[in-house]
Amino acid sequence: MTDQLKRAISAAKTAQANDKQAEATRVASSSADEQTFDMSESSYKTSHTAIRKARRFAMQGLYEWLVTDRRFDKDGKLGWKNNAPHDIAARTRATNAMHTVHIGYYHEMMRDIPEQIESLDTLISQHLDRDIDKLDTVEHAILLIGTYELQNRLEIPYKVVLDEAMKLNNHFGATDAHKLINAVLDKMAVELRTVEVEADHKANLRTSQKAATQAYAKQPEAKATTNTEKTAETATESETGDKPTAANKPRISANNASVKRNSASKALANISEFKASKKEAAAKNSDKADSVVSEKASNDVSEKASNENNDAADVGLHDSNLVNSDENSKD
Repeated sequence: MTDQLKRAISAAKTAQANDKQAEATRVASSSADEQTFDMSESSYKTSHTAIRKARRFAMQGLYEWLVTDRRFDKDGKLGWKNNAPHDIAARTRATNAMHTVHIGYYHEMMRDIPEQIESLDTLISQHLDRDIDKLDTVEHAILLIGTYELQNRLEIPYKVVLDEAMKLNNHFGATDAHKLINAVLDKMAVELRTVEVEADHKANLRTSQKAATQAYAKQPEAKATTNTEKTAETATESETGDKPTAANKPRISANNASVKRNSASKALANISEFKASKKEAAAKNSDKADSVVSEKASNDVSEKASNENNDAADVGLHDSNLVNSDENSKD
């Protein structure tokens, strides 16, 4: 009985210890679950704008990492390394509103690009005309993101990668840095996206050939139309006796440099000539009025003279009548 009791007490203690360990494990796992982030696609934005914002935050984070831990690592100052990429990402999420950012893509770039920095720098150096250490840090960060997307994110078209790199440079980079970034990524796309680039070139070639064919097909119609218009113009000129009318006069464009325009001096001469003609017309009108007045005055004078002559004749006749009457009375 004593041995059985001891075994029972030992089993009870073991079970109790197992229960405590299980409870501790459950509590630890529950607290860990509370601290982990749900990175499923339903927990953050996945639109093109959200991905573009993720690139911007990743570019800033990579810039900070390149000028701190990466530089200290290359200079051999290992004791100074205290700014790891995951610390930069955590600090960025704590100090910025990230609800409109593709968090998953941001964390992916902040994790993978520092891990692949050696291979990415090797790809970039193949298309540079200088040492990669002489690159501006902003340009280096932009090239790292573009190279990473060309190599690992095949679902993103290479033209989109180049366009997004240009947008990052416009927002953060120097004025003429886009020339270097575009040249490097364009050459790298030919190397990493050979099939896609060739397909795009073939599509562009087919489009240009189709446009050229359509333009060539329209040429006979255009020539026929031109000949018809010329024939109609010739017939119109023959009917009108080669006299230009308002319908068939050549239209002069305002942008035609061959059209001679009146200068300022010629315009002033025209104005003075117009004023002189007006003065001459006014002088002619005044002379005509004076002639009419003089003619009227001469008519009045002649009429008055004739009236006076008539009055004198009447007086003489009256006097002669008186003389005759006196003679008759004397007789």
